Amino acid sequence: MLAPAGNAEKLEIAIHYGADAVYLGGKDFSLRNFSGNFQPDEMKNGVQLAHDHGVKVYVTCNIFPRNHELEGISDFLASLNQIKPDGVIIADPGVFLLAREKAPDIPIHISVQANNTSLQSALFWEKMGAVRINTARELSLEEISHIASCTRMEIESFAHGAMCVSYSGRCLLSSFLSGRDANRGACSQPCRWKYAVMEEQRPGQYLPVDEDARGTYIFNSKDLCMIDHIPEMIHAGIDCLKIEGRMKGINYLASAVRVYRAAIDRYYDDPKGWAADPRWKDELSGISNRDYCAGFYFGDPEQTSLNRKQSKSETDRIFIGKALGPGPGDMTRVEARNKFFVNDTVEALTRKGPLRHDIVKKIITENGEEADCVQPSSHVTILFENRYEKNDIIRKKISQQ
Repeated sequence: MLAPAGNAEKLEIAIHYGADAVYLGGKDFSLRNFSGNFQPDEMKNGVQLAHDHGVKVYVTCNIFPRNHELEGISDFLASLNQIKPDGVIIADPGVFLLAREKAPDIPIHISVQANNTSLQSALFWEKMGAVRINTARELSLEEISHIASCTRMEIESFAHGAMCVSYSGRCLLSSFLSGRDANRGACSQPCRWKYAVMEEQRPGQYLPVDEDARGTYIFNSKDLCMIDHIPEMIHAGIDCLKIEGRMKGINYLASAVRVYRAAIDRYYDDPKGWAADPRWKDELSGISNRDYCAGFYFGDPEQTSLNRKQSKSETDRIFIGKALGPGPGDMTRVEARNKFFVNDTVEALTRKGPLRHDIVKKIITENGEEADCVQPSSHVTILFENRYEKNDIIRKKISQQ
């Protein structure tokens, strides 16, 4: 399972909840320029932290560069050869050649942006020396299985997260409408904007297009969720299940990684008896999504029909804090992210097992004073009924707001 790590905190969360590998980017040359990303020293430390926990790190360098960026990309790739991640993710053939020259010790993975839709494309990259391809989102499991059976490369495919109305992630909407190039890491996500139709001879009269009270989302795709189909993905020859979301928050990341870890482990523990746990879908439904679908994997047009509704935010559970580790006695140190009160009923997302339902019994501020409530960004010590590990996520139902 490959998880997103948009910054150092998210890297820790992905490791904590069981990712086998993470993908992350530097400050430049990545397709997620606004996710925080890593300075060189931060990346070096992050790779060391991951390796200390047996987790692999793949670094993204998958923009489609312009001439003036090639020198900077060369320097970046040379630095990776010193940092020694477990792979570099590339889409552009020119960057591929630079990577072979500047970072010869780093295995190359081919990004979904490279639009690998056929066996012949996969064989080309294999001949060039790539060790892994991320298959195009447009492919069915049957097509992926054929590619996997005819190549020695590792096969990586998305299992969960946002999809865009584009060709394997290549899109010009953002460039045209906001001047921000999606293919160079600056997408403004105009496919999520509200649109209406206006007839030329009727200026100012907006005509509905499957419109509801919140707007019309004619380009808005559903989110991918393959939690019910882990065996099918594994049987297709997919070696790596990838979760999208370097710009998502740690509550999303913790939930997604934890659920897919449990599903994958259950399969390998008992392949013949594998069955999806209803709690997995419930957990994933509680994080931000645009309704879920199975994408193109089964060739079902209904799965890839546009989402006419506004994105669903994290409405049923509020992320209120992250455990920082044990405090004195039976208490837990917590970094608050939202306001909460003494006697609030909460749930803790621990590394494994079912959600733990708990109660806030006492709050001690940084000054050592007892308080009735906690404000966001506070560091406090909490007495729960249980103690929690560093990076456990604490939430509560929105009905308590």
